[in-house]
Amino acid sequence: MGCNRNCGLITGAVIGAVLAVLGGILMPVGDMLIQKTIKKEAVLEEGTIAFKNWVKTGTEVYRQFWIFDVQNPEEVAVNSSRIKVKQKGPYTYRVRYLAKANITQDPETHTVSFLQPNGAIFEPSLSVGTENDTFTVLNLAVAAAPHLYPNSFIQGVLNSLIKKSKSSMFQRRTLKELLWGYQDPFLNLVPYPISTTVGVFYPYNNTLDGVYKVYNGKDDISKVAIIDTYKGKKNLSYWLSYCDLINGTDAASFPPFIEKTQVLRFFSSDICRSIYAVFGAEINLKGIPVYRFILPSNAFASPLQNPDNHCFCTEKVISKNCTLYGVLDIGKCKEGKPVYISLPHFLHASPEIAEPIEGLSPNEEEHSTYLDVEPITGFTLRFAKRLQVNLLVKPARKIEALKHLKQHYIVPILWLNETATIGDEKAKMFRHQVTGKINLLGLVEIILLSVGVGMFIVFMISYCACRSKRVN
Repeated sequence: MGCNRNCGLITGAVIGAVLAVLGGILMPVGDMLIQKTIKKEAVLEEGTIAFKNWVKTGTEVYRQFWIFDVQNPEEVAVNSSRIKVKQKGPYTYRVRYLAKANITQDPETHTVSFLQPNGAIFEPSLSVGTENDTFTVLNLAVAAAPHLYPNSFIQGVLNSLIKKSKSSMFQRRTLKELLWGYQDPFLNLVPYPISTTVGVFYPYNNTLDGVYKVYNGKDDISKVAIIDTYKGKKNLSYWLSYCDLINGTDAASFPPFIEKTQVLRFFSSDICRSIYAVFGAEINLKGIPVYRFILPSNAFASPLQNPDNHCFCTEKVISKNCTLYGVLDIGKCKEGKPVYISLPHFLHASPEIAEPIEGLSPNEEEHSTYLDVEPITGFTLRFAKRLQVNLLVKPARKIEALKHLKQHYIVPILWLNETATIGDEKAKMFRHQVTGKINLLGLVEIILLSVGVGMFIVFMISYCACRSKRVN
């Protein structure tokens, strides 16, 4: 009887030990299976999950605009007063709905090249008004004239054309005109061939961005989707390469197995550079654990604080010897136009920059940029990329529309939020195909290990107790 009981206890302990060992073995084996599957499906080639979503995003992407409507144009033009602005929006467009074009795989370099078609569809139901809503904004052509043509004689000639066209420092424009382009009356009078269409994002619709060449991850999954080369507009590619501004992916996805300590870099041709995000928090997005990466204030710091921004300080007067922070001069890739980018409402910018502007209310929640990335696959499941477009205007003695100005202004034109969130159906599919299987495997590992260790301990205690009683 005692022998049978001891044998039973020993058998139970052995079974427990076996289960514990199985659980311990299953952990690395399970991790290997997960990694193998992810590495296979993350490659950018025909037939993978990553490729299907990369060619054409399955999530609707929106670009929301808020326009800064100037309330006191005459006061500013005549007395160089503070510019009073009132933001109006959002005006929403659907973007990035077109599939990538001219996709070409290069098996020797393990890269894939493509063009990204551009298009924008207005969404009335997600907007506060129509594309015909009008605003008082800075006259883009007049403000840029003294930067593009610093010669006094030429400015005198341009002044006569500005007066003849009845143009001034500010103008009234519809949303559609301001964003996508309009025929400028002043430029129409210039007697030599130049582009007479002006718009913050002109040209955009029916254009192609690229050629991009990115790594497909076939030979090294840690490089998947990272941009190798970019050939964009004339002279832009050289400047980007010279300043080392092409780094990372396009932010739609990153190489898998993301760590919290990583710095995620992503490139945007809209702002003519790569930028980066750092880990901020763990978030639960529709039942999917994600890492939130945020754009730090240092991304828009002065070159003295962040050497990566050395190419965005092109003059010493307005920038106070490159000590001002919060705005970046991207004129080099905007054909010399005095375009500056910043975070909305000059968030994290030097106080001197926002001081001449009245009506701004910067705050982190509404105006910061973030990416919610699923760490195992590297897929971005939600993002909000926020940016403000500004134009520098300065006094010009030879141009009457600007001669009364007593200071430089970095004038906010608009700010935008490009955003997308994984849909409910896709989130359900993602949970089922990815996180569900990983969680189930993890649960099985834990149960086997826990039950095995528990059984081993219980049966060994019982066995020892039984042996102790027999000795006594």
